[in-house]
Amino acid sequence: MAKSIADNTDLRLKTVLHVLTEGVWSGDSLNAGEVLAEATARVPFSDHEAALLSGGIPRGHKTLTSATAKLVKAGWLVKGRSGWTITDDGMRATVAFPDADSFATALDAGTPVPADVAIPPTPAPAPAVKAAPAKKAPAKRTPAKKAADAVGKAAKAIEDAIEDAVEPVVKAVRSRKAAPKAASKAAPKETAEAPAVETFPQPEAVAVAGDFNTILGAPENWAPQYDEAQLALDALDQLWKISADLPAGSYTFKIALNRSWDENYGAFGTFDGPNHELHHDGGTVTIRYDHRTRDITIN
Repeated sequence: MAKSIADNTDLRLKTVLHVLTEGVWSGDSLNAGEVLAEATARVPFSDHEAALLSGGIPRGHKTLTSATAKLVKAGWLVKGRSGWTITDDGMRATVAFPDADSFATALDAGTPVPADVAIPPTPAPAPAVKAAPAKKAPAKRTPAKKAADAVGKAAKAIEDAIEDAVEPVVKAVRSRKAAPKAASKAAPKETAEAPAVETFPQPEAVAVAGDFNTILGAPENWAPQYDEAQLALDALDQLWKISADLPAGSYTFKIALNRSWDENYGAFGTFDGPNHELHHDGGTVTIRYDHRTRDITIN
């Protein structure tokens, strides 16, 4: 096993691609929690990495989750709402960079997979071997299994936390829409009924992902999964907003939904379109995203 946290994380990233490749071979679709659990079972946490943070998540799990953005940026992994999918280049990367050192170097340097590297073929099934029936021994919880369970619970905790964060907004929108009807029954006849707030279907999360995320406090740029990059929904005007103090300069960014690149919008609300550009004189800037148009306004 690798020695440093960085080495461990790089080895787990490589293992993530191996787990997803095996899923392609078997036809199994794995969600994020299952992939991370298997990766950490194969490359267990050190004592330092296994220490729980304030949210009850192992330190190593948080580090690995953040680091998977490097796989997305390299074009080796796609994060969707239904699960994670490895790309053809991601499968070829497991062959082109077979050891942990070459894999980590290629990932950090943005080295493309050589064109002559083929996708690893599906292994031939092992011949069936008949064996005498044996007594089933009670399953033991190995350290790897315990780590996998801990990561699985941590992944579920993250999903629940996201749902808990979104639910109050949904309830607020619904309650605002229903409030005028309830109020009209108790109010005097001469009181006019207040107009209901018009709502619109919204994504679970909206992030501004660009070359200034670190200024917002995120660990890295172009990473829509971090809390620091998230916009907040204004239930009254149905706009997602974020305000920040930025130094004078030129910036580029995109709008990414649900903490991944799976659905993103660029200039003029174009799906996966060119970057938005911001030429800023310095000071507070507010970015507003309208999901009805998929476009933004800046002031």
